[in-house]
Amino acid sequence: MTLTLSLPPELEQYLIQQAQQQGLSVETYAVQLIQKSIFQLEKNSFEETPTEIVIEGIHQGIKEALSGQTIPLSQMWEGIDAE
Repeated sequence: MTLTLSLPPELEQYLIQQAQQQGLSVETYAVQLIQKSIFQLEKNSFEETPTEIVIEGIHQGIKEALSGQTIPLSQMWEGIDAE
């Protein structure tokens, strides 16, 4: 597929500079950027692992504890019924 883009001059210069530093043509460098962006979006959408969720919860808990947002252990299970 052929794609034509109109870029602001400063973005064009940035792409040229980065491509040269990588030893690539601007076209090849732009394709690599697009590929990385698409793969990252797919990874973020489809590969959210339980480990990431657990770590996020731990971080949130630490933030809450440090800011004084705590619940006494005696009240922690109030309102939760085992089935």
